[in-house]
Amino acid sequence: MDTATKNTALMAIATALRVRGAEILSANERDLDAGREAGIGEALLDRLRLNEPRIEGMAHAVQSVVALPDPVGEVIDGYRLPNGLDVRKVRVPLGVVAVVYEARPNVTTDAAALCLKSGNAIVLRGSATAAHSNAVLCAIAAEAAVGAGLPDGAVNIVAGGGHEELAELATQKDSVDLIIPRGGEGLKAALEEVATVPVIYAASGNCHVYVDETADLADAERIVMNAKVQRPGVCNAAETLLVHENVAAEFVPRIVQALLDAGVEVRGDERTRTLAKESRGALGGATEEDWGTEYLAMTLAVKVVFSVQEAIEHIGRYGSGHSEAIVTRDTASMRAFQLGVDAACVYVNASTRFTDGGEFGMGAEIGNSTQKLHVRGPIGLRELCTFKYLVEGDGHVRA
Repeated sequence: MDTATKNTALMAIATALRVRGAEILSANERDLDAGREAGIGEALLDRLRLNEPRIEGMAHAVQSVVALPDPVGEVIDGYRLPNGLDVRKVRVPLGVVAVVYEARPNVTTDAAALCLKSGNAIVLRGSATAAHSNAVLCAIAAEAAVGAGLPDGAVNIVAGGGHEELAELATQKDSVDLIIPRGGEGLKAALEEVATVPVIYAASGNCHVYVDETADLADAERIVMNAKVQRPGVCNAAETLLVHENVAAEFVPRIVQALLDAGVEVRGDERTRTLAKESRGALGGATEEDWGTEYLAMTLAVKVVFSVQEAIEHIGRYGSGHSEAIVTRDTASMRAFQLGVDAACVYVNASTRFTDGGEFGMGAEIGNSTQKLHVRGPIGLRELCTFKYLVEGDGHVRA
């Protein structure tokens, strides 16, 4: 499809989301009621919840993709060989992309917009938790896209069937070119067992903030609070705070009290609990399990470390390769952290909450890949493409 037709379809989807907001909210309320009855917890309910501002945000995200350059046909490289052959490396769609995701209904429209703009058909497979919301959103997107000139079937949804259906989808090598799971380690493990279709994992985020001995402590407090509290149920929220021992006596009591006041459950190592003993509130002890846990809730593990190298080693052992941050004013510490931490996104003096395709100027994202091939970091338009070589000659034959 040409760029103009794809953009028209995306604008139609954005308009339909706004016009049919009441229908979307009604379906979402059914999912929220079911979630409350199932006791899924407030953090997951927040991921599931839609309201008028969030629907407007979804529509705006779709519109923002319209403004982005169409990646299809982009010439990545081009040259003429000594024998006269002209070689161009051009970007092309992957084909049919299946997106498997949990809880968050906005993924439905984000994923659809990105796949359609990058020339791919999409198969959506959301969780049972958001079944009503996803069904309505997919129907709205499909109707608007087809009405604007895209082929019937460019946007599809499959629902129900549990792990058996997931296994069936993950083995459709003849009709699905890529699966992108967006969810926790359980979803990742379920696909790893059965998938024969290529998979890009947008999985868990056990993210850290390290406060170095040279950190501006006011900046550090703002960054830690934002990374943990602003939206704790998402994969780029911080789950562990590491503090250099040389600032721990001053910073630990201060940040622990701020976290407790904000309603965060703090679990600290022995040194953290000793330093925070005057804090107004109970401070739990951190176990080995805590260091490797993605809470997705108002819980944070805290540890005092002796050096930037110890922080790097801790992250290397327990991190998930998602997003890691250092707060420092020392160039050597900054550089050591940037080079030593193996993650998709490494921040200096900034919150991990910025790991997002929209924040990175990509319009939206399907997820954040924590693997290295073929995509790492936010999965946007270019990441939903592959490439091919176009070679032009004039009767050339190989000697």
